[in-house]
Formats: sequence, C-alpha cells, structure tokens
Amino acid sequence: MSVPSAEMRDFPATGRPARVLIVLHQEQSTPGRVGKALQARGFHLDVRRPRFGDTLPASLDEHAGAVVFGGPMSANDTDAYIRREIDWHAVPLKEEAPYLGICLGAQMLARHLGARVYGHPEGLVEIGYFPIEPTEAGAATFEWPRRVYQWHREGFDLPEGADLLASGGGPFPNQAIRVGPKAYGVQFHPELTLAMVHRWTTIGHERLRLPGAQPRPVHFADRLLYDAAVREWLERFLDHWIGRADGAPGHQPTTPD
Repeated sequence: MSVPSAEMRDFPATGRPARVLIVLHQEQSTPGRVGKALQARGFHLDVRRPRFGDTLPASLDEHAGAVVFGGPMSANDTDAYIRREIDWHAVPLKEEAPYLGICLGAQMLARHLGARVYGHPEGLVEIGYFPIEPTEAGAATFEWPRRVYQWHREGFDLPEGADLLASGGGPFPNQAIRVGPKAYGVQFHPELTLAMVHRWTTIGHERLRLPGAQPRPVHFADRLLYDAAVREWLERFLDHWIGRADGAPGHQPTTPD
C-alpha cells in the first residue's frame, strides 16, 4: 500500500497541498509526461495502484488534485477494484477537487455518472493519431491540438450535466468533457513520451491489427508532426487546471521527450 512520505506531507507557503494523487492500473505503468510536468510545477506524486491493493483516499483534502490514467481493462469489468474505483469518483466530484481522467479514467468518470461505456459495434478502434475539434465550450477554455494520440477500444456517452469540450469524427465522438468546475476527462493520451510509444506499440503490437488501428510506422511519423501541439496543450491545460504548487503564475517549461 502506498504511504505518503514525510516529504510528501510538506505544504508550500500558500497552504495548499504539494502533492497530486496518481492512479495507475498496471505494475509497470508510469504517469509519463503528465507526471514530469506536475513535478516541474513543484508537486510530489502520490502513486497508487488499486489493482494491486493500494487504497484511495476518502478525501482529497491532502492532495492538490488527482489523475486517473488508462489501462487495458474496461470500466465495464466486474472486478471488485474496478467497481470500487468507479465509486471513488464521488470523492473529487463532491469536493470539487481538480480531477483528470485519461482514457480509462475518463470512462470511469462517465460510468460513475451513469453514462454508457461501449465498444464499437463493428469492432473499430482508435489507435494512433486522430483528429479532434473543440466545441464552442472547449474553444472558450483554451486552444486545442488538431490531432491527438489515442489507444482505446471503447468510448462513452456524454454524462448528464457534463460539458462536451472536444469531439472527433471517428467511432468514439466524445473526446473531452468537463464535469462541474474542476473535473475533466479526455479519451486521448497527453502523457505519452516517445519511450512510451515504443513500449506500447511493441508490447501491444497485436492491437495494431484491429480495424481502425494505424500501422506502427505511422505512430512515429505522426508524432513528429503533432506532438509539439499536444505538449503545448498539456501545459495550457495544467495552468488552467492546477497551476503551480507555490501558487506562482504560469509554468516552468519541460524538456521535449
């Protein structure tokens, strides 16, 4: 079980928590670029893996926010830890704490709110770089990238009361949502480093044969074209969503990966 260290209990002069809850779903998973960007902003990462017995906090009073990442499992699975994690989403929503769900995390958020999580009836997937378009609400919040990295076989319906921020023309149209003032869910993967693209397309090479998946070389070619815009979007999003641990304006640029 993850236990906060003495360093992670430290609070900056602003009085806000200096740590962010990171929820991962595989033994070797990392928070990638999102984790690096949060650390560059002065936050410590409190990593929990509920699948392997870690508990999630009953309150986010001691965290500046929470990020729930993706994984190969489904929000429709009946495993006890999946059900507990979906139910746990009541915590950030009730407390209006900063929350970000990425892929599976977004689907868990939608499922908690009663929306359907579903696979495409013809088995289509989104794996590779796919275009998205901001809605009027999304464009009013910040600028969005034209194409983003996807790796999923399921999508979600728009939950009641949620704002749709970005949509796509593929098999899963709902690409980014906001629930209340501080909870966000995105279908795409802004956390992906180059090393993670190598690992995912190697370990998950069988998924590249699924209908709609892009060939492995295209993943790397498109990354050269579109990743800089995704990295810039992530920094803008984090400025808006959580800021810096010390309360200073703006962000400290992170090095390309």
